Amino acid sequence: MRNERHRELARRRTRKKKLEQLKKRAATASASEKQVLAAKIRRMTPGAESLIEAFGLSK
Repeated sequence: MRNERHRELARRRTRKKKLEQLKKRAATASASEKQVLAAKIRRMTPGAESLIEAFGLSK
């Protein structure tokens, strides 16, 4: 059985992997796609605004 800490760590690893994928997509994204990516990041993680700035998705 997995306890809450293991589930939390698994969620963090999954989130980190997904953010890396989104970061790669953001490098070549068009303006409309950047808005979609920013919305996905906002839904996915707390502290999303700092990540959006770092990925260059802000206006």
